[in-house]
Amino acid sequence: MEKQRSFSFKPTRLLVFSFTISTSVIFFTFFTIWVIKATPSFRQEIHFQYNKSSLSLGFRPITVQSLSSLSGNFSVTGEKDSTLIDTHYSSLENASGFASTSVFSGLQREEDGPGVLVDGESKSDGVDGNLTTLQESTPETISEKIEVPSSQMSEEKSTVATSSDNKGVSIREKVGLKRIKDCDLTKGRWVYDESYPLYTNGSCPFIDEGFNCEGNGRLDKNYMKWRWQPQDCEIPRFNATKMLELIRGKRLVFVGDSINRNQWESMLCMLMGAIKDPKRVYETHRRRITKEKGDYSIKFMDYRCTVEYYATHFLVHEAKARLGHKRIQTLRIDSIDRGTSRWRGADILVFNTAHWWTHYKTKAGINYYQEGNQVHPRLDVSTAFRRALMTWASWVDRHINPRKTQVFFRSSAPSHYRGGEWNSGGHCMEATQPLNGTPRISYSEKNIIVEEVIKNMKTPVTFFKITNLSGYRIDGHPSIYGGKSGKRSSSNIQDCSHWCLPGVPDTWNEILYFLLQSNRY
Repeated sequence: MEKQRSFSFKPTRLLVFSFTISTSVIFFTFFTIWVIKATPSFRQEIHFQYNKSSLSLGFRPITVQSLSSLSGNFSVTGEKDSTLIDTHYSSLENASGFASTSVFSGLQREEDGPGVLVDGESKSDGVDGNLTTLQESTPETISEKIEVPSSQMSEEKSTVATSSDNKGVSIREKVGLKRIKDCDLTKGRWVYDESYPLYTNGSCPFIDEGFNCEGNGRLDKNYMKWRWQPQDCEIPRFNATKMLELIRGKRLVFVGDSINRNQWESMLCMLMGAIKDPKRVYETHRRRITKEKGDYSIKFMDYRCTVEYYATHFLVHEAKARLGHKRIQTLRIDSIDRGTSRWRGADILVFNTAHWWTHYKTKAGINYYQEGNQVHPRLDVSTAFRRALMTWASWVDRHINPRKTQVFFRSSAPSHYRGGEWNSGGHCMEATQPLNGTPRISYSEKNIIVEEVIKNMKTPVTFFKITNLSGYRIDGHPSIYGGKSGKRSSSNIQDCSHWCLPGVPDTWNEILYFLLQSNRY
């Protein structure tokens, strides 16, 4: 009988077979890795479409040669006004396993509608000889097509296209803010923009009667529709939600005269645009906002923040002193205002003083300014203003922690009285358009003093200048519309120093919004 053949492996044969298979797999793996490393990881192709000029781009960094000479046939994204870098990625797998990516880089203003320039012109102004910032007109945009491996593409999209910090600020916004951080915001012009105002009188319960020009009978509405256009950049459009996120859990405090109250009310109205339930915003002491009371704290419950205003005409203490047999009003230029306990602990402080330094008593300086127990028989108003500012600066340096609190000081806002002063027939009622050309408002000595004092402080203070840009806006004052028609004074005194809301103070707050964002980086 034939012996049955066995198909089992002997142990020696099994060992040899396993070793051969393992060696082959290892060799194939290392060979594959070597081939991958020896092959370029990606290919790059850059395509441009334009008519007249050429430009050269490296992959990183990108170098643009004379953008100002390019014309037409660029891929265009965005709206007419432009300010921030917009980066958009779209990918499409192709047969070779690479993703085609379009990168659109341009200066674009967020959420902004079309604007009409004051003089009807649109142009692009160069920042330097080779690199041009595109502004005011259609944003010319460069379109790149770059091929990268699809695996890298998904990573790039996650880190670049949608990257943002934990406070919701995207890379596009950061780049835009850095590009305009050093821009001179004081040089520019007012642009008529139909997308303004940012709020209406009916949507804001915080406008007091003195600033509610429309509610007081003013019929023309153009004063609400002007947007400030800096010469070399643009201010990002105010975003109420992002502003509230910036101050979430914080205290934003305005300290100063009634012009600062003007700006404070404007800020409240601008922030209300992001509030779904107005009942969740209230004055903590349940006070109605009027000219008579000077201390307010508005609570935004959903953001656990407050926006506050504390009245002080001079930042220093208004006192009384005995002179002979009489007690007279004095200004203690060596003593800070008594309300400082309410300012301390704020996360953002916005100071101002200027308006009351132009009144007769302060200008004359006769038996008015006091230091210690001495009442000066006569003291020049500029000297007194400097000493008062030094008192304020000393208090800030001693009591404000710059790691917690950002400090701002707003420059003086101009008045536009024609034919007299506020109490001698001065008027501005007939003005319905911004001034043409350069306004005849000089940079005041008080602003110069403020800058000099700030430079010598230990605490960082941002001085933001609104004097020049506000100088054009003779049309923005309440004039005869600072009260209901039945309550207007028979003396026909016009208000050409405060501002209608919506109006010019909204622009001041757009600048403050930009400064708060840019100070974070």
